Formats: sequence, C-alpha cells, structure tokens
Amino acid sequence: LATVARAESISAEMYMATDAGPGDSIGTVTIADDNDGITITTDLKGLPAGGRGFHVHEKPDCSAVMKDGTSGHAMAAGGHYDPAKTRKHLGPEGGGHKGDLPLLTVAADGTAKVTLHVKGIKASEFKDRALMIHAGGDNYSDMPEALGGGGARLACGIIK
Repeated sequence: LATVARAESISAEMYMATDAGPGDSIGTVTIADDNDGITITTDLKGLPAGGRGFHVHEKPDCSAVMKDGTSGHAMAAGGHYDPAKTRKHLGPEGGGHKGDLPLLTVAADGTAKVTLHVKGIKASEFKDRALMIHAGGDNYSDMPEALGGGGARLACGIIK
C-alpha cells in the first residue's frame, strides 16, 4: 500500500477584540492542507457586514496593549506574519507577507460562512499564530493606506 501524507487541519476560536482583550466568541475558522495550499473555512457571526481584511499575525496573543493611554485592541499579536521579512503587503500568493489572506466577506446578517483558498503554503506554517479580522477592507497594497486600509483589529483568535 502507498503511504499517504496526512493533511494537517488546525483551527482558531475567534473572539471580538476589546479594550480588555478577547471578548465574546464569534465562531471558528479552520485551516486545512489541500492539494496545492490551504483551504480556510469560516463559521462566524456577529460581525459588521462587508469586506474585512483577514490576516495571520506574528504572535499567538490577542491581548490589548496600552499605548499613549489608549488600548490597542489585539495589538499583542504583532504585525502581519512575514517570515521572509519582505515588508510588502501584496495579497495572497503575491510574494509579500505570508499572512495575507483573501478578503473575508461578511453577509448582511453578520455571518461569514465562506471557504477560501491560498496556494503555496501549508497549514503548519500558521500554527501558534494569531488570526485577525480587521474593521476595514483590504486592497492588498500599501497605497493609498498602509496594510491595505484594513484598519482597527475587530476580532482575533489563536491558531492551534
């Protein structure tokens, strides 16, 4: 019998980002290896409708961080996962941050039950990192706004 490589599947319980750290649970995101990359399956609720920036961040920590007397929601997660230190926000499969994921589209009822695909990466590369949903969309460019205009950190979870 031929040996079949076991595809890895990891997931993150997602929480609203608040001044005090992780807030209410909003659902789960599963990341699984497939033929040529990963499949991301979301089962989320309680989000504002529209396109949301969706990224893997460096550190497995969704805590709020105080800066200049203001709480930065989920700022302990650090920046976008960028192991090659490209410092470029070029979108999924674009050769920049490896943590750039496809835009997360939230339905009018606040749910996001979607399946996304990213080529050229393995699920294990995202293990023990933070998964972030941003308040704004993402144009996968640093112009006109840095990091695609995703803005504030809306929800966060630790990928396990």
